Amino acid sequence: MAPFIGEYECKVDAKGRIIFPSAFKKQLSIDSGSRFVIKRDIFEKCLLLFPVSEWELQMKIIRSRTSTYNKEHNRFLRMFYRGTAELVVDGNSRILIPKRLLEFAGIGSEVILAGQFGRIEIWDPEYYRAASEPSGDFAELAQKILGNYMNEPEGNDVS
Repeated sequence: MAPFIGEYECKVDAKGRIIFPSAFKKQLSIDSGSRFVIKRDIFEKCLLLFPVSEWELQMKIIRSRTSTYNKEHNRFLRMFYRGTAELVVDGNSRILIPKRLLEFAGIGSEVILAGQFGRIEIWDPEYYRAASEPSGDFAELAQKILGNYMNEPEGNDVS
């Protein structure tokens, strides 16, 4: 899982296309090519863009933890895949985001693409700024989440 590094502001045209940042293109693995899967985020009002290779890893995790013969799992899977679409970067370095997903995320004529581990978040700029404002002490949160791992010797797998 390679991280995408950076935040980029992009314009959305009338058809729902955005120019995919060249910096992100350079960070893609060869096996992903120019194919992506986009879906709604579970926790925030944003979209998640996965290179196909990363999406396949996520699908392995989900398959290993769910059964379509379990009613609760089946409900989860239905909601998880709701609105999912495959996207391809076209010859002009654009991706076309389905209108229903743009509406879900409240996206108008501008977006912010924010790099994460193995995925890119796509946000309306106003929602992104609101979600990115510290709701408490970031240093305390970092210590709570990472405090036990910061002193691990190099080479130890902490996952």
